[in-house]
Amino acid sequence: MTSIEQQLEIIRRGANELLVESELRGKLASGRPLRVKAGFDPTAPDLHLGHTVLINKLRQLQDLGHHVLFVIGDFTGMIGDPSGRNATRPPLSREDVQANARTYTDQVFKILDRGRTEVVFNSAWLDGMNAAGLIRLAAKHTVARMLERDDFAKRYRAQQPIAIHEFLYPLVQGYDSVALKADLELGGTDQKFNLLMGREVQKEHGQPPQCILTLPLLEGIDGVNKMSKSLGNTIGITEPPGEIFGKLMSISDELMWRYIELLSFELPQMINEKKRVVEQGGNPRDVKFDFAQEIVAREARDEIRRGKLGGVISMETRDDLPGEIKFHVAWIAALLNCPFLFH
Repeated sequence: MTSIEQQLEIIRRGANELLVESELRGKLASGRPLRVKAGFDPTAPDLHLGHTVLINKLRQLQDLGHHVLFVIGDFTGMIGDPSGRNATRPPLSREDVQANARTYTDQVFKILDRGRTEVVFNSAWLDGMNAAGLIRLAAKHTVARMLERDDFAKRYRAQQPIAIHEFLYPLVQGYDSVALKADLELGGTDQKFNLLMGREVQKEHGQPPQCILTLPLLEGIDGVNKMSKSLGNTIGITEPPGEIFGKLMSISDELMWRYIELLSFELPQMINEKKRVVEQGGNPRDVKFDFAQEIVAREARDEIRRGKLGGVISMETRDDLPGEIKFHVAWIAALLNCPFLFH
């Protein structure tokens, strides 16, 4: 059995902030599987590597014996999360949200253990909340408290409009934690306000407050903005293996270390050793090759085994590519026991 200290070490790895650690120790000491919540609004049909920073942590928690609640925000997706936004997000139709949600459930089990994952839709409890219930929820929170949130404060100072329904988003996300009796909620650093709101709403409903774990936001392949489908800077987990490999090879050497820190399953001491080698004159391209191979092997294993090789075949057979690239692409096929890849 994994000790509390060992669990905390795994939980903290790669995380930005854990609140409140003493409370989490107490929950872990109970010996029961924790109810671990993470919410995803299906605003786009595909998951990308930015999402997997959080999903990988969920898998680690599953491996520690905890119960994952994968919340698909089909209700909140129609409101539109204002986190990190400088303008009101256009709400999606229920049809769009439901279509995107179906693809999420297909994709998430590329990483999570299906048998230890409970997929829930927050419309199951929020659709039934009437106007009186929503007013009671809103009555316990003030506009001043909402304006403590950085993105709201910036828009208010800039005299940019903030719609009333945007104030409701953190409240209804917080109510999700009540409905699910969450012990721990995960989210990106831009979600901290919403996650803390969950603690407050749980207290108001007589529940022990959840602990929160925030994880860094992964930059897109442009190295500037958060990875986002709308910015066209993503690496989708359902893209052909060759495209995933090629995009990872295209990132800058500086960004490579950030991706390795947040996405690699290698032990920290192994990563530090690679950094030492590069600092002493080693070629960072070799590190990038290894990392790209790891991600392709993890995210595209099923596609390769089904023969959906996409760009991998074209990369291996192109005459204009250096021999070492062909070697490393061949390595992927060998790793995945695909002798049919090369004739």
